[in-house]
Amino acid sequence: MKKILLTTLTMIGLSAMSQNVMSPELLWKLGRVSPIGLTKDAKNIVYKVSTPSVAEDKLSSAYYTIAVTGGKAVEIKDPKVWVADKNISPDAKYLVYNQEVKVKAVNGKDFYPDLDKSEVQIYDGLDYRHWDTWNEGKFNHVFYKENKENATGVDLLKDQAYDSPQKPFGGDEDYIWSPDSKSILYVAKKKSGTQYAVSTNTDIFEYHLQTGETTNRTEGNLGYDMAPQFSPTGNLSWLQMQRDGFEADKNDIIVAFKGSKINLTANWDGTVDSFTWSADGSKIYFIAPVDGTKQVFEVNFPGLTKIAIRVTQITKGDFDVNEIIGITQDMLVVTRADMNHASEIFSYHLKKNSWKQITTVNSAIYDTLALSKTEKRYVTTTDGKKMLVWVVLPPNFDATKKYPTLLYCQGGPQSALTQFYSFRWNFQLMAAKGYIVVAPNRRGMPGHGVAWNEQISKDWGGQVMDDYLAAMDAVATENYVDKNRLGCIGASYGGYSVFYLAGIHNNRFKSFIAHDGVFNTQSMYGTTEEVFFSNWDFGGPYWEKENAVAQKSYTTFNPIQLVEKWNQPILIIQGGKDFRVPIGQGLEAFQAAQLRGIKSKLLYFPEENHWILKPQNAQVWQKEFFKWLKETL
Repeated sequence: MKKILLTTLTMIGLSAMSQNVMSPELLWKLGRVSPIGLTKDAKNIVYKVSTPSVAEDKLSSAYYTIAVTGGKAVEIKDPKVWVADKNISPDAKYLVYNQEVKVKAVNGKDFYPDLDKSEVQIYDGLDYRHWDTWNEGKFNHVFYKENKENATGVDLLKDQAYDSPQKPFGGDEDYIWSPDSKSILYVAKKKSGTQYAVSTNTDIFEYHLQTGETTNRTEGNLGYDMAPQFSPTGNLSWLQMQRDGFEADKNDIIVAFKGSKINLTANWDGTVDSFTWSADGSKIYFIAPVDGTKQVFEVNFPGLTKIAIRVTQITKGDFDVNEIIGITQDMLVVTRADMNHASEIFSYHLKKNSWKQITTVNSAIYDTLALSKTEKRYVTTTDGKKMLVWVVLPPNFDATKKYPTLLYCQGGPQSALTQFYSFRWNFQLMAAKGYIVVAPNRRGMPGHGVAWNEQISKDWGGQVMDDYLAAMDAVATENYVDKNRLGCIGASYGGYSVFYLAGIHNNRFKSFIAHDGVFNTQSMYGTTEEVFFSNWDFGGPYWEKENAVAQKSYTTFNPIQLVEKWNQPILIIQGGKDFRVPIGQGLEAFQAAQLRGIKSKLLYFPEENHWILKPQNAQVWQKEFFKWLKETL
């Protein structure tokens, strides 16, 4: 009898535990899994887990290894001991590395050494700041040296004001050894000043150790060339965008073979995120967005034969495959996430078409939670197209109740809205707070064909706004949607969307939240650092009065022209070190709202960039976000 009672109480306890839901505090206790690679024998996976500490306002990291077949993770001290170092040449004689080098005079004391307390910065061209950092005349350079202690390094870009790795996010993936150890290939945009700011033309350069000469391996292509890697049979391959200035152009896989350059994905209607060669060099596995997810695809490499090139989707499901860590036997080792689960390491068996979760860093937490439900819907747009819309329902959803509902506007603008897991725009957390989330794959989303992705350029306030409203109106027909409690939220281009929709929503929405959003396209053009982006997406500068496309971006599609129609509360969030969408955008919007008497609040993070990265700032962000919704929705 006691045993039956104990079992019953245990089941009741487990049931109660399973009814917990995600909270901001719990979200920032989750471990963040970052793969490092396979061990040298390919039998184990090495990875890092970063865990936030809100009290200390930082992330702490630990390293682990686990068998590719699964099992118990073992903590290790130095991951470099376990994983082959790609930066050591194949013949083991040399080491390639990068470091920052002072090349140009910028600070006052650089020009006037006797005035060493001056704080002035002097520029004669653009690229005076990038992302969240001012240019102080220092550039990333690639070096190599003999693989022994106290060896002297050779600077491959000596005295050149160019970056490799590329700023702001490039790392050692931007340089590789040739298979014969005789040369180093590296990615660089060999433009400076204003020309750097208006171009995306990176190239892959080959530095020959014996002669010291450098060859441009991608000369003639005007867009991005990046992610170089050699196939197992020695063929150079890379990712390529064709058009200069278009950062969201179709990304193709190129292979150099016997004097020719073969585009393996030219006839495939999609864009590649990343790729990995098969062990025998006969095919490539790559990751790409498709229908609101990110999946693994395969493309064969026929060389110069007449065998047809075929692209095949390998994985399917409501999840994102974010990275291919390695290939062992018949398995792909990858990271995978979905809207309810942060990234973990999985294996996918290519012959059995089966998944196995390898790491379980956060499973103990997720096992106690009632999870949100994600639904795929397809909505007909105003121009008769089929649009995917993700609908995220609260845990323990009850269709007989009515729920406040949020329209989520994705940034980018050409950024895939997939089964991503964010530690800020977290749909699981929003749903746990009792909100339905409507997330449309509107125009400008990769994964629905190249034309769909490109249509948003130069049309920021056009069809895409109709897409948003079509999605919201379709979901709002459901009885469980409280039509009197609709909100609109987003960041970056999503923030622009919020500002724009606030002026055209025709009383659909009761509350708005915009984070680092573009509010004034004209002042945005005058202060953003990557000018190529504004040139492409706005159609040109604001002073070209005869340029009808550009003028529409600065008038009809400019949110400042709609402020007089704002009629609902708006929370405006701005990072002080955001140079992509600079501080003036948020301040202009807040000032306009205040002077118009609109209920509004400014949430300003002076030390954050386009994102919120510090744990305590992130907690304040979450608390203010939901506090605002509670007050206004």
